[in-house]
Amino acid sequence: MFILKSLLLGAALAMDAFTVSCADGMACGGGVRRAVKVSSVFGIFQMIMPLAGWIFVTLMTDQFTQIRQFIPWVSLVILGFLGAKMINEGLSDQDEEKAAAGFGGLILQGVATSIDALSAGLTFSGDPAYEVIIGSAIIGIVTFGICMAGVIFGEKIRTVVGNRGTVVGGVILILIGVEIFLKAVFDTSVPLFLIR
Repeated sequence: MFILKSLLLGAALAMDAFTVSCADGMACGGGVRRAVKVSSVFGIFQMIMPLAGWIFVTLMTDQFTQIRQFIPWVSLVILGFLGAKMINEGLSDQDEEKAAAGFGGLILQGVATSIDALSAGLTFSGDPAYEVIIGSAIIGIVTFGICMAGVIFGEKIRTVVGNRGTVVGGVILILIGVEIFLKAVFDTSVPLFLIR
């Protein structure tokens, strides 16, 4: 049951990262090397955040409750900023290399799409440390696989939308930021934008 819970949690937590991976694939292309880079960053963050959430819940429950309310705002601001930047670069007809999110931008995407996974630490409360570590590793591995598929899928879409993939990718980032924010505000798990 613990493994199944971790697999399902990993798949659920990876959905925002999957969509952003698709946006990266549309905007940047880059083949397998880029896909591994994007997927690794998202997988690492999705692995670290539930573990960090478990530590916060275990050691400082009151402080975690106060921090938790700011999580959707952080995601909205980061993804909104990165999305607007991608749209601007796409509309100014910069070449692919300049329009591609650099490593810093990729780290920010990883943080924004995984920061809500801090709350997943709540599902591990009361579990022994070794199970939390194994569960977090499973979540990271599941996210890696899902994001690999996302980048590859995004690259295929890029062949249809052409060099406007950066603009489409930027719009998707903004929508994901808004979705994360609204899901937290309205406390719902129903996707508000039908883009995945």
